[in-house]
Amino acid sequence: MWGRIVVVGGGIAGVSTVAALRSGGFDGDLTLVDAGGLPYDRPPLSKEFLKGDKDIEAIALQPARWYDELSIRLVNSTTVARLLVGEAKVELSNGSVLAADRVVLATGGRAARPPIPGVDSPRVHVLRTAEDADRLRPSLVPGARLLVVGAGLIGAEVASTALGLGCEVVLADPVRPPLSPALGAEVADWLHDLHAQRGVKTVQSGVESFADTAGGVEARFANGESVLVDAVVLGVGMIPETSLAESAGLEVDRGILVDGGQVTSNPAVLAVGDPARIRMGGVVSPRIEHWEAAQHDGRRAAATILGLPAPADTAPWFWTDRHGLHVETVGEMAAASSTVLRGRIGEPPFAAFGLADGKLVAATAVNDSTTVRAARRMIDRGIAVEPERLADPTTDLRRLLRGQER
Repeated sequence: MWGRIVVVGGGIAGVSTVAALRSGGFDGDLTLVDAGGLPYDRPPLSKEFLKGDKDIEAIALQPARWYDELSIRLVNSTTVARLLVGEAKVELSNGSVLAADRVVLATGGRAARPPIPGVDSPRVHVLRTAEDADRLRPSLVPGARLLVVGAGLIGAEVASTALGLGCEVVLADPVRPPLSPALGAEVADWLHDLHAQRGVKTVQSGVESFADTAGGVEARFANGESVLVDAVVLGVGMIPETSLAESAGLEVDRGILVDGGQVTSNPAVLAVGDPARIRMGGVVSPRIEHWEAAQHDGRRAAATILGLPAPADTAPWFWTDRHGLHVETVGEMAAASSTVLRGRIGEPPFAAFGLADGKLVAATAVNDSTTVRAARRMIDRGIAVEPERLADPTTDLRRLLRGQER
């Protein structure tokens, strides 16, 4: 058994790792290092936290006492400067050193800032941390003009939140519709159109430059248009934090390369969450930047360290909240060869199912979590299903799970 473990990063991946280690029976020295204070959840940053409905304590992943109760040493407000793997040590930025037989990197990433002229203006924001949200919040007052660049999950949620706070919002993205591979074309198209229906101006274009003026920030689009706003939010993705892994000599390729047990090229170091890329059989998978995927990574890493069987794989799942609607997707909609609708798009609750070879491979639902939960079990079990059954709103999907007739 590994006696001293240090987990670097207090996001959902890092906290899930230490939780799974303790629940799995690890009774050695366990330390969690994070640059912030009490580790917190990130999804609320674009919604309840940004609106001011929740404070930092309310979005904590675990209360402070939880770490004490599980004998987890929480070292916060500092970062790891170096991994001294050969010496079984972790050197912190404050000069102290932690003993570590094994290290788990849950270093996350940073919000991308494309090399657009003027992008370094103090009026151009990103949203990755609570500090980012605190800096942005004073700009979101009634009547303020806001440009959101990128209409993916973060961008769309910020646009919705700002609109609800009384801002005049412009949402720009060159892709039409955003998130189509993940949600399916029909749902993605409706969801994007919903912005304009609720009062957000949408622009199908990239941004070429930002310029500070006396009246605000002038943003020029690639299509020749321009807009004058009081603030800008960039929601154009994230860059995995791999510098610590690189300096330790680990294999890195647009992420930290790991095997199916989350082990890096050095067997004493594992990596989980946003920066991890699984390499199996010479094939390197894309990084998965979703909350639950990071949680599963942490559990897999803990199982590897403890010598336990890896948790069963399950269909990927994520969610988004915007304009008062809750949208969930499970599975791989891009792998579907046909789509079946349940209900009517635009009239929640409704769902779209993706099928391939007679089996369910994906589902997207609006205001219908029950359908998504049942669909996930069907995907995981590889259950064959007739499209007509899925399309019928009176069909109890739980009965299909049991292979029963209605």
